[in-house]
Amino acid sequence: MSDIILETRDLTKHYGGVHALEGANFTLRKGEHVAIMGDNGAGKSTFVRQITGVEQRTRGEVIFDGKPVNFAGPLDAREAGIETVFQTLALADALDVPDNLFLGREKTKFDWLGPFRILDYKSMRNDTLAALTKTGVKIPNIRNTIQNMSGGQRQCVAIARTATFHSKLTIMDEPTAALGVQETAQVENIIRTLKEQGEPLILISHNMRQVFDLVDRIVVFRRGRICANLRKEDTDGQDVVAYITGAKTQPEYADAA
Repeated sequence: MSDIILETRDLTKHYGGVHALEGANFTLRKGEHVAIMGDNGAGKSTFVRQITGVEQRTRGEVIFDGKPVNFAGPLDAREAGIETVFQTLALADALDVPDNLFLGREKTKFDWLGPFRILDYKSMRNDTLAALTKTGVKIPNIRNTIQNMSGGQRQCVAIARTATFHSKLTIMDEPTAALGVQETAQVENIIRTLKEQGEPLILISHNMRQVFDLVDRIVVFRRGRICANLRKEDTDGQDVVAYITGAKTQPEYADAA
């Protein structure tokens, strides 16, 4: 049985004449944590949007957990076992923390009533408090709506939602970009917990220190193409920057130069 949880073959996305992503061949093994790095516009977020069904790919193939997939949207990806924290967070501003954590998978009671089910708010609140305690996320009032929270608190809610439900793959797109030191530490502890639990993760980040602290491998994107695939112990920050800027390219990815 293969230990590869995610594979993309020739994954490509064109927006008219703009080639945002071209021929991305990528693999992620079970339990592995991989960082995706590159300049703004290098294709990192486009790559994630094709995997999770936010956008439909121009061509290529995505194999998840041994099966070819073509998700119609992020909810399909979530149901298959992919939890994602997007840069846009994808939170419902008018709802509180429990409603956001369980959005799309609400707990109900009196299911014997057939189609007339009642939301089990008490259970969702209790599970939310347990999830926040587990992940180390501190929210003073979970009944507060998302629109009344700081940017850091919103980000932590999105990450807590991702870490609450057991998934086959977690993807985080710049999860600490808008966070302070303490909140960043909380997120990094969540990532370490996922590693201890054997859950694979893709981390998109510009934070070199964070990447070298948290992942096993670094994949560099440049101009919509993968230009380097580096084991953490075989590289350093200066080397990664050289690939990001185009000063270096691995021979097998020469087209990305």
